[in-house]
Amino acid sequence: MSPSAPATAAPVSARLRRARFGVFGIFFVVGLGMAAWLVSIPAVQQRTGVSHATLGLLLLVLGAGGVIGMQIAGYAITRWGSKVVTGAALALYVLAVNLPVHTTGTVTLGLALLIFGLANGAVDVSMNDQAVIVERGYGRPIMSAFHAFWSVGGATGALIGAAALGLGYPVSAAVLIASIAAAIGGVVCVRLLLAPEPAPLEVASGRSAESAGPARDGSVRRRVIGFGVLAFLLMLAEGVANDWSALHAVEHLDQPTSAAALAYATFAVAMTVGRLTVDRIAGRFGPAFVVRYGSLAAAVGIGVVMVSPAFGLTLVGWAVFGLGLAGVVPQLFTAAGNISATHQSIILSRVVGAGYVGQLAGPALVGVVAGWVGLNLAFALPLIFCVVAVIVAPIVSRPTDVVEAPAAEPAEPSYETDRA
Repeated sequence: MSPSAPATAAPVSARLRRARFGVFGIFFVVGLGMAAWLVSIPAVQQRTGVSHATLGLLLLVLGAGGVIGMQIAGYAITRWGSKVVTGAALALYVLAVNLPVHTTGTVTLGLALLIFGLANGAVDVSMNDQAVIVERGYGRPIMSAFHAFWSVGGATGALIGAAALGLGYPVSAAVLIASIAAAIGGVVCVRLLLAPEPAPLEVASGRSAESAGPARDGSVRRRVIGFGVLAFLLMLAEGVANDWSALHAVEHLDQPTSAAALAYATFAVAMTVGRLTVDRIAGRFGPAFVVRYGSLAAAVGIGVVMVSPAFGLTLVGWAVFGLGLAGVVPQLFTAAGNISATHQSIILSRVVGAGYVGQLAGPALVGVVAGWVGLNLAFALPLIFCVVAVIVAPIVSRPTDVVEAPAAEPAEPSYETDRA
């Protein structure tokens, strides 16, 4: 595949650079908050007395809340812009992450997780919407780096939780510390985000987007469905690594639990490193290249995991799997956000929601298949999905019908941030 010629980017304004740092910060604090919830799960289960099976069902409530929150945010952003929605959703998010640790039973835990899921879904869509706008202003790929900061925030949140618990603080205090840090960071970062662009968008023919006609709507709908399917398949594969990598090392390779944890750690580190570096590849060769060869690398990586007789080689497989998947989902979100900027947030809510469902469904689906053929052979499922992504990757680079309004100059109000 021949590399695409990089476009000449306009000079980046100071406000756009500040907005980029703001989006980095939002991704970081959201990852930090999620880690605060994850490290509290054992204590929450003990406090509420719910069984593993009940906790699993309640986590589905969390996921359902996330999907609903994403759709609400998509429509809210079209009215108020992603800056306002990000601020509101983040405020609810840092409050809601504290709710589960104070619950005492199944019903209250379910309600707490529903609220937390709604906030998480809303902030997920709004921060990705803002990331698409900032990336569009930069004129070059930077989306993957934003997602890397979510991972960095998650690692930081886990360390904060581990340190607080190690010092003897109750889990509620550990979560509160992390949420206060997220709130302070969020207040600073939201002020740096970009306000809604007031300039109208036009389609290639020069007509308004609303008068483009059903043919364009049908084309947009097909692309949204395609991106949604890809996001579902690839985030399903990512969810498999999150939930099954350590158990696979225990069951298939007879590793102790302490060593088996290295399987997920290797995957997570590889994902973070990949997201910090893949934007340059996307800028040089295009998004379809990243999706195609990233998915191919992921398929090879999970294939190595399946056939490896040694734990060291298995770790190599997880590393290749993580590096391959690192950039593909951010490229999908960027492409989805640029299908039709008049409906950018709604389209993003659909695609992000589809991926979120895949990430939730993946571990359960693999678990069902593993019950029939064993966990190792069940990994053929994400392998097949990665191969499908290789085949349909060109959809990511297909030209859109929408022509964006010219990027605002530094003096224009479209990139204004709040003043102190």
